[in-house]
Amino acid sequence: LGTWNVLTGRFNYNSKWSAFIELQLRSQQTFDHFNYHEVKGGIAYAISSSLTALVGTGRYITYQVTDNFKTPFLVSETRIWQQLIWNQSFQAFRIEHRLRAEQRFTSNGYRNRFRYRISGIVPLNNKTITNKTLFLNTSNEFHFNNEGVFFEQNRYYLGGGYNFNSQLSVQMGWIYRSDFFNQNRAQYKNFLQTSVQFTFSKSKAPTIKNIGLVD
Repeated sequence: LGTWNVLTGRFNYNSKWSAFIELQLRSQQTFDHFNYHEVKGGIAYAISSSLTALVGTGRYITYQVTDNFKTPFLVSETRIWQQLIWNQSFQAFRIEHRLRAEQRFTSNGYRNRFRYRISGIVPLNNKTITNKTLFLNTSNEFHFNNEGVFFEQNRYYLGGGYNFNSQLSVQMGWIYRSDFFNQNRAQYKNFLQTSVQFTFSKSKAPTIKNIGLVD
């Protein structure tokens, strides 16, 4: 059982503009054999109450799996991406659709990738996600390439969390990751994901929700 450990900071400038920065550490065993880290950030604009556009960039490093951050690293990458998020609400239940196009400048060459994620979140002890709210969330994401293996990866997530207030929420869940390669080869792996999200707002006007699934 590997781990994904995520720390996210969000800043809501107003009801339209927001920004984020995120740090991730991933391991191939339970909090051991850490072989990956990333730092990324982006700026988002709420086109409407249900549609948000975002541009982002990040730095990603993958190391050998036999020890903690064992060098020499396997792949280094600088990534740029554009995405749209469309939210649908059905009483307390919320569905999120995310489309993302990535331009990946790696130490092994340039690649494109296209991602679609559908996710759902439902509060357990309140009618909406507000202060002191327990919630469940799930998602399924598909990764595609325009060359090589077309369907490259699938990530399924099931978990839950607690929203303390408008500034802090925590989540924990299970990720089942499937990677697909040439010659019909595949690799499957289970991960425990833990995440902490901080949200800060410039004004007290209605702002973008701080609850959301991380990568």
